[in-house]
Amino acid sequence: MKARVFQYLPLCVFLAACGPTASRSPADAITFDISKGFDDFEFATAGDGKPVEWSIIENDAGRVLAQIDTDPTDNRFPLAIHRPFTGRDVYVSIRFMTISGKTGQAAGVFVRFASVDDYYVARASALENNVGLYRVVAGKREMIGCMEVNVSGQAWHTLGIAARDERLTIFFDGRELFVAIDRRFPGPPGKVGLWTRADSMIWFESLKIGSLD
Repeated sequence: MKARVFQYLPLCVFLAACGPTASRSPADAITFDISKGFDDFEFATAGDGKPVEWSIIENDAGRVLAQIDTDPTDNRFPLAIHRPFTGRDVYVSIRFMTISGKTGQAAGVFVRFASVDDYYVARASALENNVGLYRVVAGKREMIGCMEVNVSGQAWHTLGIAARDERLTIFFDGRELFVAIDRRFPGPPGKVGLWTRADSMIWFESLKIGSLD
């Protein structure tokens, strides 16, 4: 079945199985080392609420990066910006586990980041059981694609986005979910990184980055 393509999609639709048709380059995996600390990341908070507080946590699977402040402000978006990489046409994915959150249980990955007010973000929500794609323009978040899918808590998932020109392809747990066409941020190159919302406690086990240029 071909991936669905959306110009505008205000509401989520039920998931249909899709094959991995988007072309992706090999990706470099970034893991989180206590000895290295946060050298490769810059942290910021978009929207309202308290500043971010990120920590590297030891668990049975190894080391994970988590935003640990539990401020429930709805319009609060903690960001972990990967310093070394800048790109326009990229494939970026995360491996994550949702731990807790009353206002939100959302894990995301962003691309073409120009500022805390301008970027694309793919996010998976365990509370809403869907995967969505948003453009953030001048600080305003607008949904441009979404699908209903089981995002179970306390379990590992992968979420990815491939951005090539105006075509944005979203992947979840190894499957291509949907494609959206959007021309808001065709360039220049931007940063990539991790995203959460409100009081979401998310364990990020790795970040993979590959160029599609």
